[in-house]
Amino acid sequence: LTANSFFLLAAGMLGPIYALFVKDIGGDILAAGSSWAIFMIVAGLGIFAMGRIQDKIKKDKPVIIIGYILQSIGFLGYFFVANVFQLFIVQILLGVSMVIHLPAYDSFYTKYLEKGKFASQWAVWESVYYTTTGIAALIGAFLVKLFSFKFLFLIMFFWSLVGLLIATQLKEKIEFK
Repeated sequence: LTANSFFLLAAGMLGPIYALFVKDIGGDILAAGSSWAIFMIVAGLGIFAMGRIQDKIKKDKPVIIIGYILQSIGFLGYFFVANVFQLFIVQILLGVSMVIHLPAYDSFYTKYLEKGKFASQWAVWESVYYTTTGIAALIGAFLVKLFSFKFLFLIMFFWSLVGLLIATQLKEKIEFK
């Protein structure tokens, strides 16, 4: 939860002001919608397929790490985006990062759930998700108002690196059959 919280913090800082960034690089409302659609469709279709693949992979941690690395690179990629086409490329990369890490993360987290407490323990994850993303939205807006989108992207990248560092310390649960 802690490692993922830093990625939620990083991603959540851009969410509500994303369209303003797209406008800053010369895009319009269609570019904002299209780029977000690219991310969501790549992630959505890929996650479905990756879930089946992840069921066959014995260890979740390395897959989570690879996904987090790609997500960090994607956050840094925003820093270099100068036009809508480049944004589409970053959105594809971020979609692929979700494809890779989400099924593995969900598998990893599920293995640690206590029998009889599934609802409350998934509720902890959901609570962390919404609370962290809400706080991140406010922080992101302040950072862009006070500094710039470029500064925000560096902060997003930094927080994702913190999450990545924490994720490298994850311990795989040993399952006995």
